[in-house]
Amino acid sequence: MQNIPEPSDASSSAGEAADPASRAPATRQTRRYQEKREAILGAAARLFNQKGVKGGTLADVAQSVGLITNSVTYYYRRKEDLAKACLLRSIETVDGIAERAAADPDPRARPRRFIEAYFDIVRQIALGERPELMHFHDLRALQSPHSDEVFAAYTNMFRRVRRLLETACPPGLDRRALNARAHLLLTQSLWARTWARRYAPEDYPLACERTCDILMHGIGAAGVRWGDDLLPGILDGSTRGSAARPVMKAAARPVTKPGEGSEAGTGDVTPEAFLRAATYLVNEHGYQGASVDKISARLNVTKGSFYHHNDNKEDLIVACFEQTFTVMRQVFDAAARSPGSGWERLGRAARTLIAFQFSDQGPLLRHSAWSVLPAELRYDKRRTMNRLAERLAGFIVDGIGDGSIRPVDQIVAAQMIIGMLNASAELERWAPGIDGSNASELFAWPLFAGILVA
Repeated sequence: MQNIPEPSDASSSAGEAADPASRAPATRQTRRYQEKREAILGAAARLFNQKGVKGGTLADVAQSVGLITNSVTYYYRRKEDLAKACLLRSIETVDGIAERAAADPDPRARPRRFIEAYFDIVRQIALGERPELMHFHDLRALQSPHSDEVFAAYTNMFRRVRRLLETACPPGLDRRALNARAHLLLTQSLWARTWARRYAPEDYPLACERTCDILMHGIGAAGVRWGDDLLPGILDGSTRGSAARPVMKAAARPVTKPGEGSEAGTGDVTPEAFLRAATYLVNEHGYQGASVDKISARLNVTKGSFYHHNDNKEDLIVACFEQTFTVMRQVFDAAARSPGSGWERLGRAARTLIAFQFSDQGPLLRHSAWSVLPAELRYDKRRTMNRLAERLAGFIVDGIGDGSIRPVDQIVAAQMIIGMLNASAELERWAPGIDGSNASELFAWPLFAGILVA
């Protein structure tokens, strides 16, 4: 996909064609224009990655590249135009990686080529050899018509990534299963930008090789089986065999009009309902986008009702983080007490957390929300998440010790499992028909066993 041509590009090209004598100055002008635009896109991508589309401003972008705001609006009139251009550039980059990976003559090597190429881009960004790329966290922060073009481009990119698997995976997988694996492949590439910062850039090739090894061959030792049991005491009722959805999705109702509703009904909405509504909206719209108005509308209550139950939005969002961490700790504690090998305990933990995503108590808060937290909160939440990943790594070490898990880099494997669990929150978007009864088999199993395994 090509970037949308800017008016200045077209006028420069036309000038070159009409007047050969002006060709050199026009070329210099076009080059300066392109360089400045690339600098703006790189600065904007970095800003949006830190603050989200809702939290960033054109003035912030201008200041970071030494311009005044009016100079930025010469290239992009509104912040939404700039955010769209940043997202399209990221999509174009990933799409190009998939296209090059598809050229490998060995179909089974294509997913590996995709991961390797993406890691190389992450390494170049870390070294400052190429500008920042915008994360896809804020895809849904855009409104139509900007969102229409971005979603269309992302869908085309997703299809190209899926084609890398169509000839590499065993025959007989249906479209839903291929979609789930394509989502997994994309997730493990994009998620690497989050955890690879633990490494020095010169060690990225080693991290990449270990990632590819796990993705292609899984973590299980030969002969291990994938179970279907969940950990007891985590869910009110098992979601296996049902098509349960998070209650906030099913309970969405029209927005309350000004003046409607009554604070007499404040007792009808529980604190847990506010947590679920806020979690869902932060996942969808980011920290800045999950406003009090939207949370209230999600529950069909007034703002007065919101403040009857909550002191402020910030404390509610912090409570959402703590709720997610509490659920994960409870799952890992229960897994540690459960019988069996390291593989079996790890599998139960993963299946239970995915079941939670599809249960009436879900979803869990996604990492996309954490990345745009205020700076004073961001470090603490990331540290907590890394500690939880280390708990997972402990199960992997136990499995390597008892022979149920083959020798792998336990830290990389734990981060990949965290990324898979995080991405399961939006699995239904890319693989319609997935629910609590089949999500683990279609999405977790390919990571545990290898993405090309039947």
